[in-house]
This record gives sequence, C-alpha cells and structure tokens, in this order.
Amino acid sequence: MRVSTRGDYACRALLSLALHADSSGPTSVRDIAERTGLPQPYLEQILLALKGAGLVRSKRGVGGGYVLAKPAIDIRLSDIISAVDGPITLGDFGQPHQDGSCDHEGQCVLLAIWDVAGQHMREHLDAYTLDAIAKAATGQGAWPKTEPHHHH
Repeated sequence: MRVSTRGDYACRALLSLALHADSSGPTSVRDIAERTGLPQPYLEQILLALKGAGLVRSKRGVGGGYVLAKPAIDIRLSDIISAVDGPITLGDFGQPHQDGSCDHEGQCVLLAIWDVAGQHMREHLDAYTLDAIAKAATGQGAWPKTEPHHHH
C-alpha cells in the first residue's frame, strides 16, 4: 500500500498553500517549488490536475499564481490524492466473487483483504483535512500516531 509520488507532491504543494493561506494573494509556482523543495516542471503538472479537480484556483499575469479554491478545513487528503491519481484503490485486482476469482484455490479471500485494506486507507485519508495537517505541522495540533495493535 503506497501513496504515489504524485499524490505525495500534491499534498506537499497544498500544505504549503494552506500554511501561507493568510498571506495576501496567490503564490507563484516558483515560490511553491522553493518552499517545498519540489521540481517546478513536475509541480506545474500537478497543480494543473489539482485545478481541474477544483482544489486550487489560478490567477494569471503579474502577481499570479495559485490559491486554495476552498478553505483548508474542507479539503481532505483523500480528495487531493484522488485528484492526481484517481480513486484510492489497491490496484486492479478485480472484486471478490467476480470474474472467476474464486475458481483458484480460494484466492477470493486475498481479494477481500485487498478490498478491506483499500477501504481502510481511504477512510484514514478521509480523516485528515488540510487544516488539521497544517496545524500539526506548526505544532498547534496533534501529530498523527500509529495506534497500538489490539489482538482480537
């Protein structure tokens, strides 16, 4: 289970915009690239995808650049990742009980596990808003932790 590089970069770019949201006006791609340490050409592609998904707005011309299209509290990590990567799933394994997936040594159970894992990842990323992450990044909010495992 992994978040792609594109997904990671998209989240970093929007986090940067969220952290500077109260500064006046749009942020240029160059500034975002400098703050995040990301390569500018790649960042431009990603911002275009985020713009297409309605997560950022762009302003052209002098003093142009990008702003968040809605409040950071209304943008979830899952929204950002889906915008650049498509829906969060665990690959194209098909669904349990379809396409003869159960004809081979009960492998259906594996598909069911991938399904559940994908759902957990989606729910986990749904739980974080850009606002919450910006607060954690600036020490104003709780840091994400791994929960201790409970044995059933």
